[in-house]
Amino acid sequence: MAPSADEDIVKRPSASEIKRRYPTPLEDQNWSSWSIVAYWATDVLNLTTWQTASAILAVGLSWREAIPIMVLGNLAVAIPIVLNGAIGSKLHIPFSVIATSSFGYYLRYFSIVSRAILAMFWLGIQGANGAQCITIMLRAWAPSYNDIPNQLPASAGITTQGFISYFLFWIIQLPLLLIHPTKLKPLFWIKLVAAPASALALLGWTVRKAGGGGEIFAQTATVSGSQYAYLWLSSMSSVTGTWSTLSVNMPDFTRYARTANGQFIQLPVMPIIFTICGTIGIVTTSAAHVFTGEYLWNPLDIITMWLEYGSGGRTAAFFAALAWYIAQVGTNITANSISAANDLTVLCPRWINIKRGCFIAAVVAGWVLVPWKILSSAETLLAFLSGYAVFLGPLAGIIAADFWLVKKQHIDIPRAVQPGRPLPVHGGLQLARGVAWNWRAARGRERAVGTRRKARKAIVCGAGIVWEEEGLEGRFRGYFGTV
Repeated sequence: MAPSADEDIVKRPSASEIKRRYPTPLEDQNWSSWSIVAYWATDVLNLTTWQTASAILAVGLSWREAIPIMVLGNLAVAIPIVLNGAIGSKLHIPFSVIATSSFGYYLRYFSIVSRAILAMFWLGIQGANGAQCITIMLRAWAPSYNDIPNQLPASAGITTQGFISYFLFWIIQLPLLLIHPTKLKPLFWIKLVAAPASALALLGWTVRKAGGGGEIFAQTATVSGSQYAYLWLSSMSSVTGTWSTLSVNMPDFTRYARTANGQFIQLPVMPIIFTICGTIGIVTTSAAHVFTGEYLWNPLDIITMWLEYGSGGRTAAFFAALAWYIAQVGTNITANSISAANDLTVLCPRWINIKRGCFIAAVVAGWVLVPWKILSSAETLLAFLSGYAVFLGPLAGIIAADFWLVKKQHIDIPRAVQPGRPLPVHGGLQLARGVAWNWRAARGRERAVGTRRKARKAIVCGAGIVWEEEGLEGRFRGYFGTV
C-alpha cells in the first residue's frame, strides 16, 4: 500500500537514502569543469576504446572511414550526455529520481534495469580484457605459463589458461570495487600516466616496424556498395553505443557539479579525448597490418608479440600489460561497478547498499554474463555495442525530451524522490497507486495537459529545507521541494 502524504511528510530519510536518492548536499557539490575533464580522461583510457576504433578496420573499412566515424559517433552521443547531464547539474538529483519523473513510478524500473544490465556487461567486458593483461604478465614472468594444457571444451569460449587469468583478475579486482573511489586517487593518477605511455609506445613501435607512415595511410577499404554503407552506419552506431550508458545516467556524476553550466564542457572534451585515443588505435592497427597481414584490433595481441623478443621484450610486455590492467580496473571502478550498484540499490533498497550492489554486480558480470565470448571477434564486439544502443538510445531521448520540452526544466522533486506514492506526470495518465505512464514524453510532445492547477510557491533554503504553500494551506515538506 502506498504511504499517505502525511506519512511522507513526517518520515525522515536515513543517511544512506539521502546520499542515494535525495539531491546532493551543498558541501558535496564540489565538481568543477576540470573535474569533469579529468573524469573523461581517466574513463576513456581503456582497452575497449582502442578496440572499438580498431575493430572498424577489422570489418573492412580503412582509417579514412574510421576516423570520421569516431568523430561523428562521439558528437552524436555527446549531445544527449550533455542534455541529460544538465539535469543533474541543475537539480543535483540522481538518475533514478529523474527516471521516476520521466517514466512514472513503475515504468522507471525498465530504464533502471536496462542501464544496470549494460553496466554489468561492461564490467565483465573490461574484466575479460584485464584477464588478457594477466596472461601477458604471467607469461613475461614465467614463460612456462603458456604451456598449461587446455582442459575446457570449445563451447566454453575460453581456455584453461584464460580461465585462470580471468579468475585472478576478478579476485584481485573485487576488493578494489568495494573501496570508495575517493580513496583510490593514487590508482587513477597512475592510470592517467601509464595508459597513455603504453599506447604511445605501441604506436611508436608498430609505425617504426612498418617502415613509416607511407604504407599505413595508403590502405583503403576492402568493401564497397551497400555493404560499405551498412558497415559505415553500423560502426557509427557501435561508437555511440560505447557511451549509451552514460547518455542515460550522466546525472549520477553531474549532480556533484558546483555550477549548472560547468558540465557543458563535456560537449567538446568527450569527443576530442575519445577521438584522440581511438585514432592512436586506428593508426597502430593499420601499421600492424603492414608487417603481419592482419588487423590486430586488440592491442594486447601486439603486446603479446613482444614476448618473443627475449628478456627485454618480456620486460616491456610486462609493464605495458600492467598499464592496461590498471586502466581496466580504474574504468570498472568509476564507470561500471558504481553505476550498476546504484541501480541495484533502487531495485532493492531494503537489502542492497552500494557495497553489496558492487559485489552482486561483480559476480553477475564476471560469471553469469560470460563476457569473454563478446570479445571473441571484432564483429561480435561491434554487434553487441550497436545492439544495446537500441534500448538505451530511446531512453536517453525520452529523458531529455521530457525535461527540456515537456516539463520545461521543472521537476516535482519530492514526488519523484518518495517511493511508492502517486506521481502526477505532465501529459501522462495517472493510474491507481502511483502507476504513471509518461506517454507524451515518449511521443516527444511539447504540450502537457492534465497537470495540477493549484498555485504553488516553493522556497529552497540552504541545505535544502523547503516551505511549500498550496493555496491557503502551508506545510513543511522537508528536504527538497519543487524546483
